[in-house]
Amino acid sequence: MTNQEIKYGEREIQEGKLITFPNPRIGRRYNIEITLPEFTCKCPFSGYPDFATIYITYVPDEKVVELKALKLYINSYRDRYISHEESANQILDDFVAACDPLEAIVKTDFTPRGNVHTVVEVRHIKGGE
Repeated sequence: MTNQEIKYGEREIQEGKLITFPNPRIGRRYNIEITLPEFTCKCPFSGYPDFATIYITYVPDEKVVELKALKLYINSYRDRYISHEESANQILDDFVAACDPLEAIVKTDFTPRGNVHTVVEVRHIKGGE
């Protein structure tokens, strides 16, 4: 930044990565549902901001994702030029790489713009798709 120091929140977002911790109930099959209602990115064609609610549902295996780290990771998209489809797929890829869940679904529900409402849902099944 010119003539300004990078704020601590901006630094945390830039340095943010998905962090995990051991699943406290390995062997028990249970769902974790996370809602992130303040997702933003930029349209790669127009540069206009896009807003979405991200829904992540997963069945953990050995690791669980730490929520503050997930929040910072999601915030890292705010200045990224990325399509609705690619954002859903990239979030799923990074999430699976971090915690290797038994199953995961990432659903991106974008706020309508120009009379168009987009929802993208992508899935991962360990050892499957």
